[in-house]
Amino acid sequence: MDVITTHINADFDCLGAMTAAARLYPGALLCFSGSQEKGVRDFIERHPGYLPPLTRSKEIDLEAITRLIIVDCQQLDRIGRFAEIVNRPGLEIHIYDHHPLTEESISSSGGVIATVGSASTLLAGLLLEQGISLTPEEATLIMLGIHEDTGRLLFASATPEDYRMAGWLLAQGARLNLVSEALTPELSKSQMGLLKQLLTTLKTSSVNGIVISIAHASCDHYIGDVAALAHLMRDMENLDALFVVVAMEGHVYLVARSHVPEVNAGEIMKHFQGGGHATAASAAVHNQSLKQVLEKLEELLRVSVSSNVVAADIMSAPVKTMPDSITITASREFLTRYNCNAMPVMNGERMVGIISRKTVEKALYHDLGESPVTDFMHTEYMSATPETRLTDIQDYMVGSNRRFVPVFEEVRLVGAVTRTDLLRHIYGGRPGQGGALYDVEALDVPTRSRSIAGLLGKRLSESVRNTLHNLGAVGDGLGLSVYAVGGFVRDLLLGIDNLDIDVTVEGDGVFFAERFAERHICRVRSHNKFGTAVLIFPDGGKIDVASTRLEYYESPGALPMVERASLRHDLYRRDFTINTLALCINSDRFGRLTDHFGGQQDIQEKVVKVLHNLSFVEDSTRVFRAIRFEQRLGFHIAPHTENLIRSAIRMHLLDKLGGKRLFSELVQIMSEKEPSAAIRRMSLLGLLPFVHPRLKLTPATARVLDEAGQVLAWFRLLYLDDPCQQWQVYFLALCDGLKPDEFQEACRRLAIPGRLAARLHDQRRQVYKVLEAIKRRVKRSPEVPNSLLFDWFSSLSLEMLLYLASRASNELVRRFVSLYLTKLRDVVPHLGGKDLKGLGVPPGPHFGRIRQRLLQARLDGEVSSREDELALVKSMITP
Repeated sequence: MDVITTHINADFDCLGAMTAAARLYPGALLCFSGSQEKGVRDFIERHPGYLPPLTRSKEIDLEAITRLIIVDCQQLDRIGRFAEIVNRPGLEIHIYDHHPLTEESISSSGGVIATVGSASTLLAGLLLEQGISLTPEEATLIMLGIHEDTGRLLFASATPEDYRMAGWLLAQGARLNLVSEALTPELSKSQMGLLKQLLTTLKTSSVNGIVISIAHASCDHYIGDVAALAHLMRDMENLDALFVVVAMEGHVYLVARSHVPEVNAGEIMKHFQGGGHATAASAAVHNQSLKQVLEKLEELLRVSVSSNVVAADIMSAPVKTMPDSITITASREFLTRYNCNAMPVMNGERMVGIISRKTVEKALYHDLGESPVTDFMHTEYMSATPETRLTDIQDYMVGSNRRFVPVFEEVRLVGAVTRTDLLRHIYGGRPGQGGALYDVEALDVPTRSRSIAGLLGKRLSESVRNTLHNLGAVGDGLGLSVYAVGGFVRDLLLGIDNLDIDVTVEGDGVFFAERFAERHICRVRSHNKFGTAVLIFPDGGKIDVASTRLEYYESPGALPMVERASLRHDLYRRDFTINTLALCINSDRFGRLTDHFGGQQDIQEKVVKVLHNLSFVEDSTRVFRAIRFEQRLGFHIAPHTENLIRSAIRMHLLDKLGGKRLFSELVQIMSEKEPSAAIRRMSLLGLLPFVHPRLKLTPATARVLDEAGQVLAWFRLLYLDDPCQQWQVYFLALCDGLKPDEFQEACRRLAIPGRLAARLHDQRRQVYKVLEAIKRRVKRSPEVPNSLLFDWFSSLSLEMLLYLASRASNELVRRFVSLYLTKLRDVVPHLGGKDLKGLGVPPGPHFGRIRQRLLQARLDGEVSSREDELALVKSMITP
């Protein structure tokens, strides 16, 4: 008799692997060796028709078993009563498992052990090899096993074979909606209470540089499916390695989940007589208290977790340097410009020393500013290589009280490890995360990194995902790290559609863009001076490409100077923390999100926050961008950031802002969906006088702005094809209280191009005349002929018509504008110039008067057909 079994507390991988094994061993009995996880029990109860027949363990005669097939397990103490016959002579044992062999592994005479993401994957591959087709029910059960053990194919343990088998199962009819439903169970009231306890006690600390989280709880009754809570916590908190320890009914249950190779969950759980694999494992402990288990766990982690991190994994690169020919005073300018606390001093390509900010400040205090930097630089320092162990660097920094270790490839300086790099790695970073900026402000914010590949699959179209993959593949071929950055990433997390993709490259962005254009159907427009390029696709789509760079400002309000730098430096130059997220699109890290400055938390808290206190001094246009993002996203400006805005206003920094840049920011604000709130915010902060000293948001102006919003909303409901420059309507509404000469002054302050400024001024004046004419006419009679409406409105642009309707604040005027836009403006006579000449009308003033009379008659309904128009013309030319 053949029996197929698995480990106690069976999960979905057990169920999927047993289902697959049943097809390889026809006639075998399927039997759980013990209990099942709650999710498995619930699925079996809801979908009984999906499962092959199951036999209870106690109903099986152990002596009758001639072949025992064990899936997803190799440990004797985890197969229940079947352990009693394992050593029986003549018994065949076949094991199918994706966990590595150990000294405790059960000896087998058949089966397969292979390194894949799940046992279900392994057995599905054997079914495919043997040409065995599956029912949709069988394919769904096996797919469940793969998705559970690989975290929906997102865990680091997922292999290409897992993806291949998932694709085959999908072709066999696997139902992904059931897979999703089973792996996202609803929590019971008891589970919710337990989860709250675990989140309250969750503690994250560093063990040998690896970030590990432990949560514990205790209950007076048994609560099932602790593993599901561990999964949920790991995803909620973006944890690298999580250990959940729960005391229930005299036992202590442990569940371990790990994303990092330094923490092998399965090996650690073996010390508690549990098991599993490197990324997921569990154990049940008897006769020990919760406190004892926690103490043992922490001790095991200190011994078991080892870091193989080397200098190359965390070093900052490229390194900013200064020449050895400069003075102490000039060295301070270098340190300030690049936000560094220490910097190498170079003689050509050779490093000769290190100068620190502390040393420079002391030298300046003693009036030694004109001394050569070489007089006071440190000339004794540790020279690391990319392979130098981090522990050696740590020992040097602590023992010698140093903050900077240069990294060399032979004699070439290739990077640096700073004290900040080290602290970030130990207390908040992740090994293998390169490109760190050294010693800039706000480095107390721990760098966070997590995969959002699943989110990309949900929120991006296939074509956009393919484009990102193609960009990453070109980077792979060139050995360059490529990231999507800025608003695209921010809006992706917020669930907002945004196809304005910006890409930054750690290396030569122009070279990258040119190589991409060679391989794909697009053009490239390069700007070598700034290290930027634009990819232009056949459908008109564009992607901006830039080299990672830093910017520094030689004076407040000036345009920035640009230099090549690391990813961290590149992100640090950006306006707000919510725009500093970087999404890696290289193949091996696709979907890995890097957050150096707490952008994810600020997005969650809906706050707009600058990166440093001089942000508005360096670029005062950020004041307007802060307001725009606040209103567009429904966020709020952080109190400290608002204080910095008010300080910039008091210092009159915006007086130094060029008109073109100020105009550009205002156009963007007034092009938002509903800009009135942003304009009110500008007024409250005292920003409007920077456009014109007499520009104020009076009640009358506020009314016109509100009316403009209503008129534009009404216009959009007309579904006309006319493009509308919305910003012009709001700009005219905002400037409604300015006199003509003041309006012209405002246009000059904003450096609005001459022809546009003249047109705005002339049409604004014409709007006032038309409104006066309408006012005089409707006093006599509300009935206005269509031809008069045409005369009033035909010379006005669409934007001026909408401004006119906003300023009038009169439903009758709005009806006039609506009638003109929808019916009158496109009216033309049937008869053209050739027709009139054919009737003998000579060119000249009389010719124009006849055409004007035809149009008037057509508008007012006096004529409706070509014949009517012919008759009218003949009556006008007949003596």
